[in-house]
Amino acid sequence: MNEQPSKIYLLPNLMTAGNLFCGFTATLKILEGALLQASNPDAAGDLFHTAIWLVLGAFVFDFLDGRLARLGGHESPFGREFDSLADIVSFGLAPALMVYRVVLQEFPRACWIIAFIYLACGALRLARFNSADMKHDGANHQNTFTGFPIPAAAGLIASITLFLLWLAEGEHHLGNWRFVLPPLLLFLSFMMFSRFQYPSFKAVNWKTKKSIPRFLVIILVLIFTVLNYEWMPAVLFLAYLLYGVLRPWLSHEWLREIEEEIGEEPPAEPAEQTR
Repeated sequence: MNEQPSKIYLLPNLMTAGNLFCGFTATLKILEGALLQASNPDAAGDLFHTAIWLVLGAFVFDFLDGRLARLGGHESPFGREFDSLADIVSFGLAPALMVYRVVLQEFPRACWIIAFIYLACGALRLARFNSADMKHDGANHQNTFTGFPIPAAAGLIASITLFLLWLAEGEHHLGNWRFVLPPLLLFLSFMMFSRFQYPSFKAVNWKTKKSIPRFLVIILVLIFTVLNYEWMPAVLFLAYLLYGVLRPWLSHEWLREIEEEIGEEPPAEPAEQTR
């Protein structure tokens, strides 16, 4: 019996290709910045800034590809595997290499270990996610992720690095605050394999209904984020991280109110909130 070829849908996979392009280009910019770091700190800083924006751009592409696939009913095993391969480059390799070049190279005995732990945990988390997806016949219908998603982990690393570069503008280095990044890598490595539950936002699409006041609040948050791009993305990613940690201790009423706001279906029973 011949194996049926996996279907390839153009638009969602173009978004995934955009994700992969951003991750690959971010990696190149980090390497170029590393070569110029000693001789031309200004040029190196510009390259690191570009790499950060490329990682955040990859996050946007990753958000869009799943939404487009679900909107058109075009989810497929090929798209799931392609997405994971792109994610390990954009959200695993690029952030690990960025922190390695910015901070960890000063500690030659431990530098590669911390960066590799993050990369390995990210790859293992994606493998776990795909394995769980296959148990649902190739379509993950859960409204929550178990463990902190690797795109959000990369977004948090990139946005905090952006914030630190903004604080140290004109100094060509991040100062002592850069030593926050290695513990953050290790913490996120743990969080990716934790049992904390995070909203997947899979229920959010172009058809999601919102009242006019809620819609205006979303628009205001987006505008405020654009106007304060130096630090507001870090606030949003940190809020998402903390929400998963605090979620088991929130009352069922609070969970329902919060997760209905973001289009998710909260747990039906309080017992399901335990981890």
